[in-house]
This record gives sequence, structure tokens and C-alpha cells, in this order.
Amino acid sequence: MDSVTAIRVVVVDDHPAVLAGVAAWCQAATPPIEVVAAGPDLSAAWVEPGRSAPIVIMDLQLAVGPPAYGDLARLTSAGRHVIVYSMREDATSALTCLDVGAFTYLTKAEGQHHLVAAVHAAAAGTPYTSPSLAGAMGADDRRHRPALADRERDVLLAWFQCESKELVAQRFGLSAHTVATYLDRIRIKYANTGRPAPTKAALVARAIQDGLVSIDDL
Repeated sequence: MDSVTAIRVVVVDDHPAVLAGVAAWCQAATPPIEVVAAGPDLSAAWVEPGRSAPIVIMDLQLAVGPPAYGDLARLTSAGRHVIVYSMREDATSALTCLDVGAFTYLTKAEGQHHLVAAVHAAAAGTPYTSPSLAGAMGADDRRHRPALADRERDVLLAWFQCESKELVAQRFGLSAHTVATYLDRIRIKYANTGRPAPTKAALVARAIQDGLVSIDDL
């Protein structure tokens, strides 16, 4: 395994068969994915070598107890990209994980293709929406939606479609600073509704939830 080019991940699940299966999928992936640490609880993500891995694949339900939303929040607050990989198929669990800051949410029924694709997307910093997550967002009927100006909505969609703020600026004849100001303003509006969106992936999720964009627009 080329440690220079491999994507480094931690896998946390209390079922040995799941740990083994995810490790095998990662080993077979292209580009390569290196599982640097794995275990039945979140300690694997906080001590070396797991601590240095930017991506964490974690089950939401670890051992006996409530869903691990608190652990998820601590990981995302530390800047980790967390892919929740869970048996839970209800929309509430998926949407709550997004609210807490998860990069994306997959059910274990979605399997190898979607999990590997989600890891590659997290490494590239591009959003990833699994079929189950798309269904949860489509069914979300919460009305805590910020009022975005037309220009804010246009800039937001362009940013989802472009690789950088500079390319958005070129499209609209703006400065990159102005584009960043629009995006900061949108984030403030979401934070004020109690639905923070600190990352690009989180903003994509919010925009889809609120009907501002569709998956086909991305």
C-alpha cells in the first residue's frame, strides 16, 4: 500500500464481520484506501495511528446504549470527515447525523459501492448523497428554512458545481472575497435557524433538504 497516495481512514464498528468486510472493500478500492486503525469503540479514532486519519467510518449504534451522536459531534468538531454507516434506516437518524455535522450517512444495506464512493468523496472534499440519505432529505418537512436572496441562491448553486470560489467569481464577474462573503452570510442564516452548516457537504445537505437545489443540479 502506497502510504503517500492512499486515503487514510479509521473504521469503528462493534461487529467483527463488519470491520473485516469494510477493510476488504477498502483494500480493493481504486484509488487505494488504507484502514490505519479499527475497533469496536471510538478510542480507535483518538489514539495513533487512527488519530492522524482524516476520515472516520463509524456505526451509529455502538454496544448497548443510545446512538453515538455525542461521539459524532466530537469528531466533527475536531475537523474529521465522519461517514456514518448504520443499520438504522429511519430518516430521523440520518437527518440528526447531518445536523450534528456528519459528512454523509449510509445504511449498511447500501454496501460496498456507496461506502467506497463516500470515502473517495470525503477525501476529495466533494459532497456525497446516498440513496437512503436522499430519501431522508426528500421526506424532511421541517420548516426552519433561511430566507436566501436570489443572488445568494445563485452563488450557492454555482459553488456546489465549481471546484473553487475563484471559479464562481469568474462566472458572475465578482471577486473571490465577495463570493466568500455570500457563503458566510448563508452559513450565518442557517446557524440562526439552529441548523448550522460549517462545511460544503453540510451546505449541500441543507440546500437539498430545503428544496433550494436538487441532486440533478449537482
